[in-house]
Amino acid sequence: MTNNRWQAVLKAAAFLKPYKLSMGFSLLALFVTAGITLSIGQGIRLLVDQGFATQSSELLGRYVLIFLALVVLLAIGTFTRYYWVTWLGERVIADIRRKVFAHLIDLHPGFFEANRSLEIQSRLTADMTLLQSVVGSSVSVALRNLIMLIGGVILLFVTNIKLTVIVMLSIPLVIVPILIFGRRVRELSRQSQDRVAAVGAYVGEMLGQIKTVQAYNHQTADKVHFERYVEDAFLIARQRTLQRAWLIAMVIVLVFGAIGIMLWIGGMDVIAGRISGGELAAFIFYSIIVGSAIGSVSEVLGDLQRAAGAAERTMELLEEPCQICSPVNSRQLPEVVGNIVFEQVCFAYPSRPEMQVISDFSLTVQPGETLALVGLSGAGKSTLFDLLLRFYDVQSGNIKLEGVDIRDLDLADLRRSFALVSQNPALFHGSIEQNLRYACPDATDTEVEMAAEAAFIHDFIMSLPRGYQTHLGDTGLGLSGGQKQRLAIARAILADAPVLLLDEATSALDSQSESWVQQAIAELSAGRTTLVIAHRLSTVMTADRIALIHHGRLEALGTHPELMQTSDLYAHLARSQLQTSA
Repeated sequence: MTNNRWQAVLKAAAFLKPYKLSMGFSLLALFVTAGITLSIGQGIRLLVDQGFATQSSELLGRYVLIFLALVVLLAIGTFTRYYWVTWLGERVIADIRRKVFAHLIDLHPGFFEANRSLEIQSRLTADMTLLQSVVGSSVSVALRNLIMLIGGVILLFVTNIKLTVIVMLSIPLVIVPILIFGRRVRELSRQSQDRVAAVGAYVGEMLGQIKTVQAYNHQTADKVHFERYVEDAFLIARQRTLQRAWLIAMVIVLVFGAIGIMLWIGGMDVIAGRISGGELAAFIFYSIIVGSAIGSVSEVLGDLQRAAGAAERTMELLEEPCQICSPVNSRQLPEVVGNIVFEQVCFAYPSRPEMQVISDFSLTVQPGETLALVGLSGAGKSTLFDLLLRFYDVQSGNIKLEGVDIRDLDLADLRRSFALVSQNPALFHGSIEQNLRYACPDATDTEVEMAAEAAFIHDFIMSLPRGYQTHLGDTGLGLSGGQKQRLAIARAILADAPVLLLDEATSALDSQSESWVQQAIAELSAGRTTLVIAHRLSTVMTADRIALIHHGRLEALGTHPELMQTSDLYAHLARSQLQTSA
C-alpha cells in the first residue's frame, strides 16, 4: 500500500476517535466471542475423551451442558459485536459524509469547473457505501479472524507440537500469494472505483438533459456510449475479481491440503496410541479455525484494499484547499448602499490562464442607480458578477464595496449584500415555498406571499392544486421560463439585499413573459442599487447609465442617447437589434 493510501486510511480512521466507548464495547465483544469460539475446541476434547470414551452418561450430559452454555454466550457476544460494529460503521460514515459535504459546499466554483460534479457525487455515495461496509463489517471480520488465527496457533502448539509444525510449514506458502495477488487487487480496485464513478457521472448528465437527448433522437448513440462506460467498468471489475478468486482458491488449497496431511499423520498417532481421539478432534477443530481465519483474512484483504482506495479518493476531497476564504481578521462592512468600485481589475479563469477575460477594467457604481452592462457575448459581463460575489479573486487590481476591498470582508457579509437573478434561475427539488424561503429561511408565510405578489407570481401559484406546497421537479421542470424567473425574483425580494444583480433575466422570454418579469424587476429594483446584464438594449434604455464592455475592457459609459452619439460600437449594436426586431 502506497504512503498516500496509508495516510488516507489513517485520516479516515481519525473519525473513530469520538466513539472510543463504542469501539471498546465492540472490541470487548470481539475478544469474548473469539475466546468462546476457541474454548469450544477444548469442550470437544473433553466431550470425546471424558464423555464418549468413559461411556459415562453423567459426564456426557455435563459436558454437553457446558458446550451449550458456551454456544449461548457466543450468541450473546456475537449479537453485541454485530450491533456495535455496524452502528459504528454507520455513524462514522455519516460523519465523513457530513464533513465532506460541508467542505465541498464552501469550495470555490473554480474547483467544480475543473472536476465533474457528478463524479464527486459518486464519491459521496458509492465510495461511502464501500467504506461503510468495511468499517461496519470487514474490519470486524478481519480482527476477529486475526484473533482466532493467533489464538488457534497457540492452542495448536498446546495440543500437539508435532502436528502444529506441519501446519506452520504451510503458512509461508499462503503469505506469498497474498502479497503477490494483493498488490494487483489494490491497483485494480482503484481503477474499478474510477470507472464506476464515470458510469454514475454519465447517467446523471444524460438524465439531467433528457429533453435535449430525446429532442435530437440521441438515445441510440447514448446507449452505445453508456455500454462502453459499463463495459470498461465490467472489464476492470472482472480482472479484480479474477485476481481475488485466484488468491482465495490458492489459500484454500494450501491450507486445507496441509490439514489433510495433518489428519493422516494424526490418525496414525491415534491408532498407535500416542495421542487420544479427543486431542485429535480438538486439533482438527483448531486447524479448521486457523485455516478458515487465513482464508477469511485473505478475502477481507481485498475489501480492505478497495476501502483504502475509497478512503484515498474521499480524503482527496477533504484536503482540497479552498482558494476563496474569509480573511482571518475580516473588516467590518459599513452599511451597504451600493457604492461599488472596480479599480484596474484583471482576471483570467484558472482553467484558461492564458486567456484574460477582464483586462484593466475600472468602473464606479453610484448608490441607488441602475447600471446596465452591455456588450457582445464573451465580453466579460457575467464574469464581473462572479468577481463581485468573490466566486473568483482578481489577479490584479481590486474591487471595493463601500470603500472596503471585498477580499478583506467576511464572505457571508459580502454575499449577503447582493441578490442574484440569473438567466437560468436555480430552482431546487422541493416545494415552491421551500424554494422561495431559500433566500430567507425565517420568512413568515405572509412575507412569502407578499414577495410572490410583488413578483407577479402569486396568482399562478394559487392556481396550482397545492398552492405554495406544490413540489417542483429538478431545476423547476414543468415551469415556463417566465414562471421560473418570477419565482427567482420573488426569492430575491425575500433576500432584501441592498444590491441587485440581474444577469440577462429576460433574454430568453417571450414578450408576454418579459412584460411580467420587467414589472417584477421594477418592483424589486425600487430603492436598490441595480446592475443589469442585458443583450437586448431595448430592456436597458431607461437605465441611469449604460456601460459598454468589449473584450474585458470598459469601452464606453453613459446614457443611451449619449452612447448613440459617442460610441460607434454601441450605435452599431443598437441599430442591428432595431433592424432585427423590425
